[in-house]
Amino acid sequence: MPSIQEPLHFKPQEPKVVVAENENDKMVDVQDKEVTMEGLCSVAAYDQWTPLSVPGQRPKPRYKHGAAVVQEKMYVFGGNHNGRYLGDIQVLDFKSLSWSKLEAKVQSESAEPASVAPCAGHSLIPSGNKILSLAGHTREHTESLSVKEFDPQTCTWSILRTYGKSPSSRGGQSVTRVGDTLVVFGGEGGGRSLLNDLHVLDLETMTWDEFESTGTTPSPRSEHAAACYADWYLLIFGGGSHSTCFSDLYLLDMQTMGWSRPEQHGIIPEPRAGHAGVTVGDNWVITGGGNSKKGVPETLVLNMSTLVWSVVTSFEGRAPPTSEGSSLVLHTINGEDFLLSFGGYSGRYSNEVYALKTSLRPSVSSSRIDELETNGMTPLSAEVNSSREPIFEIEELRDDKNKKGGDISKTLVQAVKREKNQVEERLEQEKLQSFNLKKELADVENKNAELTKELQSVRDQLSDEAARASKLEVHKGSSGQG
Repeated sequence: MPSIQEPLHFKPQEPKVVVAENENDKMVDVQDKEVTMEGLCSVAAYDQWTPLSVPGQRPKPRYKHGAAVVQEKMYVFGGNHNGRYLGDIQVLDFKSLSWSKLEAKVQSESAEPASVAPCAGHSLIPSGNKILSLAGHTREHTESLSVKEFDPQTCTWSILRTYGKSPSSRGGQSVTRVGDTLVVFGGEGGGRSLLNDLHVLDLETMTWDEFESTGTTPSPRSEHAAACYADWYLLIFGGGSHSTCFSDLYLLDMQTMGWSRPEQHGIIPEPRAGHAGVTVGDNWVITGGGNSKKGVPETLVLNMSTLVWSVVTSFEGRAPPTSEGSSLVLHTINGEDFLLSFGGYSGRYSNEVYALKTSLRPSVSSSRIDELETNGMTPLSAEVNSSREPIFEIEELRDDKNKKGGDISKTLVQAVKREKNQVEERLEQEKLQSFNLKKELADVENKNAELTKELQSVRDQLSDEAARASKLEVHKGSSGQG
């Protein structure tokens, strides 16, 4: 039976592995401050985390849960609270911005009653109008990784049958959708063994394949983040072992199955595990996580076409955007993209929801790329960055047939893109400089406070010495007169 891994930075009370709590137990409210925001539309500022006031009975505080968005709703399943595995399904309706709880049933072919075991460290993946749940730690150890499907329309769980050699059971793995497949990497298996194996599930045939990769394979790890770029590349960032956390970035070419460690640019990310990530076009947003020294307050973004890291914002305090084991999803409303962070552990278990309206813009989709190519135009995402060549090149975009009749348009697009890149680069430099100045100012203020304390201490000592000297003078004078 796998043990429940404690947060790598924050240490809660000693967990006990027990059956999930009664789903009718009273929910615990840990939010200690009132918020006045109402709905996502009331979030006016860009690139700032805003607490949301959500009516309804809130879910039990938790971390290492799963979250997925389907049809204007965020579904939250499972997680860990005080060492207890949870098995409830909570729903946040984005239209009414209210919580509700679902009473799910299990579809089974056998006459015996079936159930979905409470779990933590699993992965939730939207699949059409349904949700897939893969892997996760449970109270009862199983040999192979399980694949379950939840249908929100019927509120029913189904245990899916797969073919081929299933991966071993695990938690803290990453599951990433790449085209019509799910790619499972790493995690923590039985006996707390760390893994770095790679498995691919074909969603059309539900068949598992284990691939032998080449190149520089990531070291065994769990609680990392993964993303897909251009339906071609898998990126792995960070994660942890039993003794350390990582800040490394790995790239897997899904065509050649070759690993590499590309050079990163921009700011240098801190090591972290238990962080969350979501992609917005070519951008990969990373929030939260912790290491052996501290939690990570910055929300970062990696431009996956240039591999340049930058800071989106910094959030001080104990909230989902800075927590370990929180969930992060993307939702679009009225043409605006919102990131929503829920739950996590940062010295306490959270059930709060925070939203960030992002100024990042999705790139041209693959279907639009085909359309632009047909019209003889070159999409912006294929143009050359004036400061650095894109790390990835999709050769189809470089085909000669796309050049006819598009030379003038291409020249204009290149000029606009060049100017855009220069402005963005200056903006990132200003952001980084501002961030560094804030840190320096905080350091100076701390030093000033310490010096003020020392000065007051010296003044007190001088006052004491002056008082003592005055007493001695008085005593000496009285002795002389006598």
